[in-house]
Amino acid sequence: MAMKNGNKNYQKELERILEGIVREGSKAEGITADDLTADGRQTAGRVPRLLLHSCCGPCSSYVLEYLSQYFYITVLYYNPNIYPEEEYHKRAKEQQRLIEQLPSKYPISFVEGVFEPQRFYEMARGMEDMSEGGERCFGCYELRLKEAAEYARQQGMDYFTTTLSISPLKNAAKLNEIGLALAEEYGVSYLVSDFKKRNGYKRSVELSAEYGMYRQDYCGCVFSRQQRERQKHPLPEAGTKTGPSPKGHEMGKGYTGN
Repeated sequence: MAMKNGNKNYQKELERILEGIVREGSKAEGITADDLTADGRQTAGRVPRLLLHSCCGPCSSYVLEYLSQYFYITVLYYNPNIYPEEEYHKRAKEQQRLIEQLPSKYPISFVEGVFEPQRFYEMARGMEDMSEGGERCFGCYELRLKEAAEYARQQGMDYFTTTLSISPLKNAAKLNEIGLALAEEYGVSYLVSDFKKRNGYKRSVELSAEYGMYRQDYCGCVFSRQQRERQKHPLPEAGTKTGPSPKGHEMGKGYTGN
């Protein structure tokens, strides 16, 4: 009987895929003419190529340590949701620094997408007041994963996936549901994951400390930042005078409200 997505063990599914890659790799020592295409490219034992969407360096740290044992990885930093722009560039630089310093069995390359925050605000229109973790976040998952799927197809990658599932606050079942649907649409396999498993999140914290990485205290978008500020500075009791609170269009570059 098929299980609902929320009950699937995506880590186990990932491990099965990786075991298959290892088995294929073991064939490399005995390659014959049958293992070559017409132009001489190796098919058996070939190291697969993975397009990894990354939200930030700290979240990618464990994922890169783990998956670079099995794949040639291209990290795609595409995050139009991040606010403000200075934060976006700060996270991009930390991502690049980590890739330069992190040891890996196979090479890891980096590509930065276009920073186009208006795409995020257009997607979020009408959902500005939703709490974190709901439909607005799911739309943000899809926005970034679509870009990853498109790039993976253009580059002839074998798989694409995202670092997002490493966060305890991210919905791994929804991420995998979106990724698998996009795999059908774009014709590139989605590497299912729940990277927080196997103490993945804990390991990412350790690696962040080891490499002295900047760890932000909010997800990235203006809405998550506002929510974080409210958590750090709760509203005063009724009757207390306060100054005006910032509105979304004042905080988000290019944001025009409803």
